[in-house]
Amino acid sequence: MSYTFHVDLRGIVDLLSHHLYASPRVYVRELMQNAVDAITAVRVNDPDHAGTIEISAPKAAGQPLTITDNGIGLTEPQVHELLATIGRSSKRDDLGFARHEFLGQFGIGLLSCFLVADTIQVRTRCGDNPTVEWLGSSDGSYQVRVLDGDDALAAPGTIVTLRPRRGAEEWLLPKTVRELAGLYGSMLPITVQVDGEPITTGLAPWETGEGEAQVARRARLLSYAEDAFGFTPFDVIDLDVAEAGLRGVAFVLPMPSNPAARVAHRVYLKQMLLSEGVEGLLPEWAFFVRCVIDTTELRPTASREALYDDTLLAQVRESLGDQLRGWMTRLGTVDEAKLQQFLRIHHLGVKALAVHDDEMLRLVEQWWPYETTVGPMTLAQFRDTYGVVRFVPSLDEFRQIAAVASAQGLAVVNAGYVYDAELLSRLPALDEKITTEALSASDLSTRLEELAPDEELRLRTFLVGAQRALDRFGVEVLIRAFDPAGLPALYLLDGDTALHLDLKRGQEDVDDVWASILGSFTAGRTDRPQLVLNHRNPLIRQAVTVTDPDLTVLVVEGLYVQALLLGRQPLRPVDTAALNQSFLGLLGRAMHGGAA
Repeated sequence: MSYTFHVDLRGIVDLLSHHLYASPRVYVRELMQNAVDAITAVRVNDPDHAGTIEISAPKAAGQPLTITDNGIGLTEPQVHELLATIGRSSKRDDLGFARHEFLGQFGIGLLSCFLVADTIQVRTRCGDNPTVEWLGSSDGSYQVRVLDGDDALAAPGTIVTLRPRRGAEEWLLPKTVRELAGLYGSMLPITVQVDGEPITTGLAPWETGEGEAQVARRARLLSYAEDAFGFTPFDVIDLDVAEAGLRGVAFVLPMPSNPAARVAHRVYLKQMLLSEGVEGLLPEWAFFVRCVIDTTELRPTASREALYDDTLLAQVRESLGDQLRGWMTRLGTVDEAKLQQFLRIHHLGVKALAVHDDEMLRLVEQWWPYETTVGPMTLAQFRDTYGVVRFVPSLDEFRQIAAVASAQGLAVVNAGYVYDAELLSRLPALDEKITTEALSASDLSTRLEELAPDEELRLRTFLVGAQRALDRFGVEVLIRAFDPAGLPALYLLDGDTALHLDLKRGQEDVDDVWASILGSFTAGRTDRPQLVLNHRNPLIRQAVTVTDPDLTVLVVEGLYVQALLLGRQPLRPVDTAALNQSFLGLLGRAMHGGAA
């Protein structure tokens, strides 16, 4: 046996009118939308029809608001079908109100008025048919009657009347109505007036006036961006996606933007503002622009405050991304200085795109200067000069080895900033002639000059004592000869070793279960950071001659902590204790020697 759902119409109306929309202010948009559609329906057969929409705001609190249009109007059957049916579209299609020329459909949109009023009165006349009054209530009931005599409309059209509900009077105040009508309807190709004052403006941003010079249009767009988005853009980019009936303008931010910040755009549907906060219009990497667009084919969600994320929107997103990419590429051809200025501001967004896009990777390689051990250089300049592009994937590691690598004549790129290591690893995909090599801090020790076997044997006693002194710090002691000679010791810690040490330290601060889990990642590994003593340094040459074991400990600990500080490494409590011990110990010995 089958049963029929029992629907609480009052609950349905409450759900749609109070929970579908984010704010009561959309009621003005929905009223104007219905009026525009009614006028559009007339223009299907009469293209020269001069449509007008007149909004009359209450002159005093509690008085009604009316919106009048000279559109097609409705017959009595259409009133029942369009104003009192929720969730059906077949009859709507038959009556012609689902054509793509129309902004929306009567019915659900009109329910938004229940956000500010308990009753909605619609008086409408279609052609020579009699005037019909529809009176809807927020409890889900409605009444329909035919009007005649003085109550009838003199001409085809529609008048919607709202009386504010208690507590919602502010939404119907003249100032509020004028602001909302201007916000949503200022770009409409139909004359809209509020209390006799037009709210429609001149040219839309995506349009070019007849005979308007490019300089004048740019000035107009800069002014629009200042008013709409609050900034004077770095540049403006025209957008066009024919299959979506989309026209628009992208405004490039003049300041760096946060990639994690919410990026929202101003979207119009057939020149009626859909929302100022539409997300997902552009690819995620395009966080450096704000757009204003008009579309005829993209579908709005039921609340008409966002775009339906369908296949067409995905195609639009890809096409707009291509157009932004093309703009950057053209800058590199026609205005190199402007491109470099743009990259200084928005390099993060360009790098994010270049991780997956070869064209943008070429742009980064050609134009973005990287920090290197031989000064700022683009990757193209670096590989032309040095052949192999050696890079360090960690900022800390680069700081550790920069001075030593430079002194050895080893040119290295700092790839420690976001996306850099990924981009450098992708470079060979652009051209098989490009060779890249990741260089870690531990790799550098293998490139430093080893001592002669007899010299290393002579220093064995000192090295054993030094290693014994630093075993409690988990550090391996090496001695090499390298430049600059003024650097006594070098602390080397690569990324893998740092992670290994962090995991081991983490085991000490957690319970047995987590300690066991962390231990599974460190089992069998003996990675240790390295303290490389410089045999070319006069202080080290003197230190290796020390025979007093206690003095050796003080010297080695002092060199160790100094190398940590030069490498900008954080000091652990044990390191700070070693700093104090070596400093005070050496100071005491110096004073004792002076007193003697």
